Amino acid sequence: MSQERSPAAADIGRVKKKIAVRFGLMPFVLGTIFFLPAGTFRYWQAWVYMGILLVPMFGVLVYFLKKDPGLLERRARTKEKEKREKIILLLGWPSFLGMFLVPGFDRRFGWSTVPPALVIAADLLVLGGYLFFFRILRENRFAGRTIEVDQSQKVVSTGPYAVVRHPMYVSVMIQWMLTPIALGSYWALLPAVLLPVILIARIFDEERVLSRELDGYKEYMGRVKYRLIPGIW
Repeated sequence: MSQERSPAAADIGRVKKKIAVRFGLMPFVLGTIFFLPAGTFRYWQAWVYMGILLVPMFGVLVYFLKKDPGLLERRARTKEKEKREKIILLLGWPSFLGMFLVPGFDRRFGWSTVPPALVIAADLLVLGGYLFFFRILRENRFAGRTIEVDQSQKVVSTGPYAVVRHPMYVSVMIQWMLTPIALGSYWALLPAVLLPVILIARIFDEERVLSRELDGYKEYMGRVKYRLIPGIW
């Protein structure tokens, strides 16, 4: 007689299936975004960038599937509850799409030429930003994609969170602001400059929700003064 799986095991199974589907589709989605506008597969910057994203991402997924699948379940949620946050994300889509689509057209029409050494340097910094992202996830298991407060959530004030209140956005800034250079395009920096504005708006909205719903967050804001850059903001 077969044993029925517990609800927790069933939840983990659904998380694994969802992650497997999303990760399996990602190379095809990225390939379409990069190579279709470029009109060629002879686009080495895109191949390197895809490797920089997908290889460490696979390692991080395997790590958390073993250590903390609940974190991956929270990060798989994409539907925001706050209307204001939905608007912020909607406004951010043109910037995000521009960052990823313009480089391919730049490659096709030769609008700009980024030296290979600068491309590789940007790739290494993108990788560093992702490793920092992994460090943040290990420190804060409630670092989800959406702005919401879990019933068992507590304020995290250790590691990077002892320095700035939003280290996750620091890692995002490092990765995405350098993406145009890593993909060999100066022109893609134009849509990328909107990203800090979107992130700052999101930070203000996130702090509003956390101050209201997460016990101890107001006190944490009093202890850690800076949001993104120590000594500046």
